[in-house]
Amino acid sequence: MEWLTAQEWMAVRLSLKVAFWATMISLPAGIFIAYLLARKEFYGKQLLNGLVHLPLILPPVVTGYALLLLFGRRGAIGGFLEQSFGLVLAFRWTGAVLAGAIMAFPLMVRAIRLSFEAVDSRLEEAAGTLGANPFWVFFSVTLPLAWPGVLAGAILAFAKAMGEFGATITFVSNIPGQTQTIPSAIYAFLQVPGAEGSALRLVGLSVLVAMAALFGSEYLARRARKRTVGE
Repeated sequence: MEWLTAQEWMAVRLSLKVAFWATMISLPAGIFIAYLLARKEFYGKQLLNGLVHLPLILPPVVTGYALLLLFGRRGAIGGFLEQSFGLVLAFRWTGAVLAGAIMAFPLMVRAIRLSFEAVDSRLEEAAGTLGANPFWVFFSVTLPLAWPGVLAGAILAFAKAMGEFGATITFVSNIPGQTQTIPSAIYAFLQVPGAEGSALRLVGLSVLVAMAALFGSEYLARRARKRTVGE
């Protein structure tokens, strides 16, 4: 990374850190909710589906402001976390993780849900008739068959969290070395005369990451289809 300046490299490292933890923290919930939406019928299913996809519809700034109200130091949840556990999210990199996870969650759930829906339910029923309980059926049949789709969802979520801007800058601001991710750094460089080169380098890196994520997710989605329907 010698072609990046110290400030640019700092933004890249923070973005990778934020995207990694955003993906890891949201993945268990993403698998659980995707499975519910794909396999279960229950009261309020459409409401849950709407809530999951709401961050895709709302302007990112609105999501960031809602996070600030709820998870800020004076917010109901943020105040409790600080007083009980000493955990501060607003204007910290941990808040960027939360914002990235929420904004990436719909993409993750959608990819994983499609993968679960592609699994032949007759295989699950066959495992059940052999004495396997639902918990074991899920971990021994459903999840292994859907695993490429799960990985695809995680890759998309990682890329989305790494590129999130609106919710992040609203919730945690743009503090170099603390909350300045790649999109925030690009925005900051564009405000400085003569810093277009730094912005272009980060833009190019962002494009490479996004394209790699798209190609990777498409490849894994094809693998998931081949494993589940034998294409």
